[in-house]
Amino acid sequence: METTPSLTPTPPPTPAPPPLMKKHSQTDLVSRLKTRKVLGVGGEDDDGEVHRSKISQVLGNESKYAVREPIGLRVWIFLSAVLFTLIALTALVFPSQLYEVVFEPSTTSISIRLYGGALLSISLILWNGVYAVEKAVMQWTLLTEASYCALQFLVTLVSLLELGSLSDGALWLLLGEVLLLLVSLLYHYQLGRRAKKI
Repeated sequence: METTPSLTPTPPPTPAPPPLMKKHSQTDLVSRLKTRKVLGVGGEDDDGEVHRSKISQVLGNESKYAVREPIGLRVWIFLSAVLFTLIALTALVFPSQLYEVVFEPSTTSISIRLYGGALLSISLILWNGVYAVEKAVMQWTLLTEASYCALQFLVTLVSLLELGSLSDGALWLLLGEVLLLLVSLLYHYQLGRRAKKI
């Protein structure tokens, strides 16, 4: 028997599908941006803080403690620590000489030794401020120094007015206290300002 050829043409062989290509999301910036938006990272939160990862968003970002420090801040805290330490040691070891430099008449040395101990304690706070990373620690260090200088200035001025005499040492002490107070308050103010966004 003869078979009649069918009139339907045979379809051409289908080409093999191209090999699947994986999309590299690491290099696709749009895909990365979409992923970060879904995760809720990369944008600013209510405090204006930009989180680089979900972990930093949940746990908190330590980079907020990194502060743009004013020029010379660390040097100033270091010099203050050295100055307080030297005056404290002088007051502890040579109390009568330090008192005579400021007030001229000699007196008991116990009060000057107590003064030296207080200064040594403040100098320990200042030494801690030299190596501090947190903004709040540096601000409190500067505020401690400023408050001490303000009180020292007032106490010295009242004592000199009661004695009715002003020696060269007392004048230099008063000027030094004013200078320390002003510079410490200036740095305290600079640290307290919010950094401008670039």
